Amino acid sequence: MKRQLLVSTIFILLISSCGRSTPTLTIDLNQWTEDRNGCLGLRSKMMDVMEREKEKLLGLTEQQIITLLSRPDQNELYKRNQKFYYYYLEPSQQCVPPTTGHAMQLVIRFNAMGVAKEISIE
Repeated sequence: MKRQLLVSTIFILLISSCGRSTPTLTIDLNQWTEDRNGCLGLRSKMMDVMEREKEKLLGLTEQQIITLLSRPDQNELYKRNQKFYYYYLEPSQQCVPPTTGHAMQLVIRFNAMGVAKEISIE
């Protein structure tokens, strides 16, 4: 019984340690989280830094992204269980007063396994 418990514990530890660790970004994550939909203009000041550091997000799981950047401003379920997370970098149409035109956003595409496979700023 003890041997089975030991083997199970080791197996669980090995499986849980296989994931990639959450990176450190040089943006102010408190301001990022506070600026929902980009309405306060805080994220727009971080756009250049995010452009340089977006590659750090590749390979992270959905939960790691949410832990790091908070819940997305919008998400989309696409074919074959792919997901897209959208974080506005400029004031969006959800702001008061609403903006017109296209607001720049950080777009994260997750594969069916929930791993970030593509990061872009559009």
